[in-house]
Amino acid sequence: MFSILVVTVFLASCLAMPIKDPYSYSSAVGQGGGTPFASYGEGRITAVRVWEINNNYYYYYYYYYNSNAYISGFQLRYGSTWSPVFGSEGGLKQEIELFNDEAIVEVSGKYNPADYICYLVLTTNMGRTLSAGLPNQVSFNFYPVNVGNELRLLSGRFNGAGITSIGAHWGLVYMEGAGNSTQETALETVTPVF
Repeated sequence: MFSILVVTVFLASCLAMPIKDPYSYSSAVGQGGGTPFASYGEGRITAVRVWEINNNYYYYYYYYYNSNAYISGFQLRYGSTWSPVFGSEGGLKQEIELFNDEAIVEVSGKYNPADYICYLVLTTNMGRTLSAGLPNQVSFNFYPVNVGNELRLLSGRFNGAGITSIGAHWGLVYMEGAGNSTQETALETVTPVF
């Protein structure tokens, strides 16, 4: 009887599905010149800042149009700590602060293969978006492979003027000890004894 149990457990373990890797990577897009970067921090991303340069020249009389808008830099906040600025803080700043239990689940936009990321859109699991730049050139769309994953970090390259390439890293966030802890909740709900 014991040998049947051992054989059954052995066969069941052989047939078990392998555990999926909880992380995925969306390959970088863009020209890729300049200094490499990778954002970092502890915990969940709680806010994002993006700087955009919007150099539009319109000369209708001469039929000249140049739309040289691009992402000059960005910064992520992990918990309550801001990462360094990747790129530069030049131009107009766009910012989004995420709600509790809100996470970035899609990164999309457009890039010019000859120079910069032109347009960047960050979408959350609550349907909110942060968009910066102008939507022209070649499109890209990054999202996690596994259900329940969220943006963990952005990587790529930048030069003195802006972001030249960008990629997204996705994964699970283990929130033990971060945000609203169970200890804080327990202390708030304890009835005082007199």
